[in-house]
Formats: sequence, C-alpha cells, structure tokens
Amino acid sequence: MKSFNGKVAAITGAASGMGRTLALQLAREGASLSLSDVDTTGLAETVSLAQAAADKAKKSIKITSQKLDVSDKDGVYAWADKTAADHGKVNLIFNNAGVAYATPVTAIDYEKFEWIVGINFWGVVYGSKAFLPYLIKSGEGHIINTSSLFGLCAQPTQSCYNATKFAVRGFTESLRQELDMMDCGVSATSVHPGGIKTAIARKSKGEPALEEFMGTTHEDGKDFFEKFFITSAEKAADIILTAVKKDKRRILVGPDAIALDAMVRALPEKYQAIIVSQIKKIRDKQIARKKRKAAEKLAA
Repeated sequence: MKSFNGKVAAITGAASGMGRTLALQLAREGASLSLSDVDTTGLAETVSLAQAAADKAKKSIKITSQKLDVSDKDGVYAWADKTAADHGKVNLIFNNAGVAYATPVTAIDYEKFEWIVGINFWGVVYGSKAFLPYLIKSGEGHIINTSSLFGLCAQPTQSCYNATKFAVRGFTESLRQELDMMDCGVSATSVHPGGIKTAIARKSKGEPALEEFMGTTHEDGKDFFEKFFITSAEKAADIILTAVKKDKRRILVGPDAIALDAMVRALPEKYQAIIVSQIKKIRDKQIARKKRKAAEKLAA
C-alpha cells in the first residue's frame, strides 16, 4: 500500500494520543476514517480536527465515529460491519487502544488484570478478526496492531502490561505469517512504541503496594515515567505510516525502543539483570528523597 489516498482506515483509541495523530495524518493523505473510543468528547474533537486537516490538504474524505469499548467483542464486530456499510470498504485497521496497570506480581488485582487483558489483548484480537474479512474483500488491506517497547523487554511492576504486549506481538507475528501464506492482499504489522508523549501513564491504574516496592506512590510514579516520554505522538504517527507503506513486519518507534531492542537482542538473558540494577538505583534514590522530605518536614 504505497498510498493512503482513497483508502478507508479504522482506528481504535482515536480520541487522543497516537490514535488522534494517526487520524489527522491519514486525513491529510486522503484516507476516509472510521474512528472509535470510549471518550466521546475527545473523539468528537478528533473528528473535527481530522476534517479540518483534510480540508486544508484539499482532500475529500468521509469521517464516521462511534463510542466503543474494544473489550466488547460484539461491539467491535458491530463496528466493523457498520464501518464497511458506511464507507463501502475497509483497507486498514489500527488496533491502537491501550491502557496501563502497574503493580508487583504479589499485589495483582485479578479484576484489573482482566481489565487490561480485555483492552490491550482481546481488543486487538477482536479488531483483527472482525475487520479481516473486509480487508480481504478490499484486495488491499493492512492490520496494524500496537504492542509496545514492553512487548520486547520486560520491566519490574509491569508484568500485566508486559503480558498483554508480548501477547500482541506473538499474535501479530503469527497472523502476518499466515497472511503471507494466504497471499490474499492483506498484511499485518506489530508496532512497538517507546516513550510516546500521550496520556497513557496519566490514565494508568496502580496498586498501593507500589509504594512499598518502589518507594513511591503510583501518582509520583506517573510523573517519573513521563520524563522518559521523549517522542511526540506526531512523530510516532509519521514513523508508523511510513513503515506501513514499506510493509514492515515490526516497527520500532523512538530512540529508546531502538536502543532497548538492540540490548535485548545482544543480551537476551543479561538484559534483565541490567534493568534490575538500574531500577534498584532509581528506587534507592526515591526512598532517600522521601526520607529527606520527611525529615525536613519534622524539622520545620
């Protein structure tokens, strides 16, 4: 797929972040859009911005939108059917919606674990399967599934998130191989963003046990992690769409994703010890800072 002009793209998680920037870029390139998210306010803003982007680029496109929880299988299938009915065809599905949940394994809440699996993994599976028949029918289709840097390397307190993103990677790579064998005009790509400047950390869930394990509250942890979000959502969208045109199997987004992927490849076992060493240093600094602030408060 060398051009998106005249194509129809469906995007989950389109109310903000990468989902929004993907929508805006595709609109500029002449792709009609079917957008979904649970955030209807943000979704409406994306629709308006995408239409303005298309108008400025002098592209005539159609945009539809729908409130959707991607963990709802029937809802995803109904959205796929409606997208095809509204637009006449579908060429691309970006299974982009995602959430985060941080906790030590000892403190995992099963309800929250099921919540993140439902969105991050089952949402990708439902979206891929629901849209695949329409992509095949179009004769020129592509499935773009968002995994993560944490689908390439594991991190302490991220076991639930890691599990979903490693699963997306495995599912998508297997799907890509099957599509290659089918020779049906459809391809699939696994996307692995590093730290992208979106609201995923701010909206993440966490357990109180994080404070004991890491020496910081979940809220403070959000502030800490956001310091490492170095790639803009606009840059991420550009990297993804360029790679889709080149039919890449795997997309690394951001210098941090490239660097850590290289480390895991070079040191498939030792990388874990390196990460543990670095995280311990961070934890020790956080605990020391917390004690210092407590002491200063008592002195005052």
